[in-house]
Amino acid sequence: MSHVSGDLVRRYANGDTDIPADQVWALEAHMETCASCRQVLASHAEQVTPLLDTVWAGLTPTETPAKHRRRFWVVSSAGLPWIGMTILVTAVAMLLDLIAPLSMSLVLLFAPIAPMVGVAASWNKNADPMHELVAGTPRAGLELVLRRTVSVLLLVIPALFLAGLPVDASPAMWLLPSLAFTTGALAFGLLIGVTPAASVLGVVWVLAVAGPSVINNQLPVVLQPASLPFWALSIAGCIAVLGLRADAYARLLR
Repeated sequence: MSHVSGDLVRRYANGDTDIPADQVWALEAHMETCASCRQVLASHAEQVTPLLDTVWAGLTPTETPAKHRRRFWVVSSAGLPWIGMTILVTAVAMLLDLIAPLSMSLVLLFAPIAPMVGVAASWNKNADPMHELVAGTPRAGLELVLRRTVSVLLLVIPALFLAGLPVDASPAMWLLPSLAFTTGALAFGLLIGVTPAASVLGVVWVLAVAGPSVINNQLPVVLQPASLPFWALSIAGCIAVLGLRADAYARLLR
């Protein structure tokens, strides 16, 4: 089992507010099951020594105090640049729509896979220096993946909505497809990981749908109103898979 670095423990004990929220969450979750790291923390904060074992050892994953729960709703700091890039690409697509409009919107073509790209970045082993520590905590698994997914959606979907307003890319046309791709990446990620799954789905979308649509200057069938029931069924199917295989994420992330 990986242990928390002494420098991070010292900064935490001294109340350093510059520690990223996901690192604070990982540290606190790790302390729940690691007595040796609690002893290291106690050496930096003598006043809390009597409370450490009582508080952390007495907690279960479902009995976490409110201050711990609030920190779950964060995106990994390593994924923020990728999410920023996704939002930037959305803005570029909007500008291209305004400057050289086609018969269909580039924002509309990009919107279905945009949230999925952010979700992939939020759990990227190579980009997140805290991945090993977070993956070793008791709550690592589908719960954490879903929390980070929601955090990404709360950032990317409003950006897509705002980008679509000037070019008349109605959310009614891209919201269900974007949720379908996001849940699809999570379901497919049970087999190969979220980031590879998102990469495969993104390439398929660009080659099979977005690219031909730009070349033909025609709105694809899968983004027309008649396709919405298909996207809804896809979301339901992916959610069902995630529910049945929830434990697989805890093994996959380690």
